[in-house]
Amino acid sequence: MKDPTLPQCVVNCVAYDRDGQRRDVSLDAISDVLAVDDGSFVWVGLYEPDESVLDKLQEEFGLHDLAVEDAHNAHQRPKIEAYGNSLFIAIHTAQTVDSHIRFGETHIFVGPRYLVTVRHGASSSYAPARARMERETDMMKHGPGAALYAVLDMVVDNYTPIIDEFNQELNELEQDVFAEAFRKDTVQKLYDLKRELTRLRMAASPLQDILGQLMRARTTLIDEEIQLYFRDVHDHTVRLNESTDTLREMLTAAMTVNLSLVTVQQGETVKRLGAWAALLAAPTLIASWYGMNFTHMPELAGRHSYWILIGVVVVTCAVLYAMFKRAKWL
Repeated sequence: MKDPTLPQCVVNCVAYDRDGQRRDVSLDAISDVLAVDDGSFVWVGLYEPDESVLDKLQEEFGLHDLAVEDAHNAHQRPKIEAYGNSLFIAIHTAQTVDSHIRFGETHIFVGPRYLVTVRHGASSSYAPARARMERETDMMKHGPGAALYAVLDMVVDNYTPIIDEFNQELNELEQDVFAEAFRKDTVQKLYDLKRELTRLRMAASPLQDILGQLMRARTTLIDEEIQLYFRDVHDHTVRLNESTDTLREMLTAAMTVNLSLVTVQQGETVKRLGAWAALLAAPTLIASWYGMNFTHMPELAGRHSYWILIGVVVVTCAVLYAMFKRAKWL
């Protein structure tokens, strides 16, 4: 349970010892915990904190001014930066809200004995990552590096259901693409889906570089054993980016196919109209020829000229109809 004395923006402020035993601490007591070199570390979770809380944490942990300044601003590009013996990581998060993707940010401060996560916007709580670490107490001996792994692993895993939803929605749209009737909203849905997928790609792609740097980092914050876990998360990120690229290509192909089918359908309509126009043109031409009312037209005096003319018109139309039918214009 959260300490009721903590500010509303502080989700959790907990100290863990090497055995994974947890105890809640106040913001003022953080420096006292860090003053005792017993292998413990502090994990603080914040959601859209105000400046006073960040300033307090800067004082307790000795955070760098530039990193704190970035954490105040919720519009950072994904990055990882080193400040002495600490790291500042900015990543983008995503979750589905009302069938639309909402993006958020998480700023992470990692030091020798602390981990601070600052969430902005649409970002799920990291309580499951915290609970996982509390169950796997053998990971706690690796300190903040293990907690950082749990957070990043959760961020990457949260992208997977979104990709699955995209895949399912694309499968449903493919049926509309190949439907006989053209639907404008199908094109709109394809465009919206590709736009959101592009934004998702822009949010998830930098994670690959960030995790790559953590895998190769030569720092006491992340030991070699935890780097193996970061390698696993990196592999998940690679597969995530590959799935995103594949879906984008499929969406592009679906939009192209939809446009091609519309063009073909329009062509078929034009052919049918052309065929019926030709069928109407033949009797119109003959009728207009005999409607000029010249005085000396040899056919006018014939007894059966009228019926012969009708027969010629019928035969001409029948021949044209058969030709168009064979050509599949009708």
